[in-house]
Amino acid sequence: MSRQSEVSQSIQEVPQLDFAGTTPYEDYVRADVLTHLQHPLSDDPGEMVFLVTTQVMELWFTVIVHEWQTAATAMRRDDLSTALAALQRSVYELESLNASWQPVAHLTPAQFNAYRGALGEGSGFQSAMYRRLEFLLGEKSASMLVPHRGVPRTHQELEKALGEPSLYDEALRLLSRRGFDIPEAVLARDLTQRYEPDPGVEEAWRQIYAGPQDTDLLQLGEALTEVAELVWRWRNDHLVATRRAMGAKRGTGGSSGVAWLEKRAQGTVFPELWTARSHV
Repeated sequence: MSRQSEVSQSIQEVPQLDFAGTTPYEDYVRADVLTHLQHPLSDDPGEMVFLVTTQVMELWFTVIVHEWQTAATAMRRDDLSTALAALQRSVYELESLNASWQPVAHLTPAQFNAYRGALGEGSGFQSAMYRRLEFLLGEKSASMLVPHRGVPRTHQELEKALGEPSLYDEALRLLSRRGFDIPEAVLARDLTQRYEPDPGVEEAWRQIYAGPQDTDLLQLGEALTEVAELVWRWRNDHLVATRRAMGAKRGTGGSSGVAWLEKRAQGTVFPELWTARSHV
């Protein structure tokens, strides 16, 4: 190789460093915005960890809601391959979301109390994006719109989500179109209400699980079960982290704290997918 060729190759290997304005990376990721959103309200260094962890959780909520909306839309048009791909991506995202508890899960009460006052009346149940996630799981409650009345756009988005089919509603409608006897009371239910288990739905899933093991509907059942399990783990990890940090104290935002989280952790997502297994 000639000296000129070596120089030319060396120049080509150097990344572009000179930009007229912001870098293309910054333009796409908006990293400067993200890394300047942290405004701790106490002098305790641990608050930064709590604040960033909470913001990261909000970002995971956002992408998981996106995946589940993608899956719901795909099921509506009978595109099960697209729905399954979105659900599988959300499984990895839920695992990352759950891992987000680690930086705050081992706080001692004194460490948490050092900046707990900075939260004031703030509480995770006030998260609008988490509420949209819960609505997509079928955990509907009109009362949970109340905290957002002061922000019209957010309130309107949540009100719209309250009346839309959940991820599970779309799955059951798909089963019905595939010939399974899903009760009309389930298909025509009031979508603004929390989903309640139905024996007819349990029987439909039992038939799917007792049948051939390579069907796309069984894959759907397993993908939804994986989602449900990871949501249950999220709730339990939240409970354990809170119990370690503050014991049985009253929660911020007026909740009962651990007692509230214990009740949430007892709930089952997509219930018939679990009960049907007892009859296969």
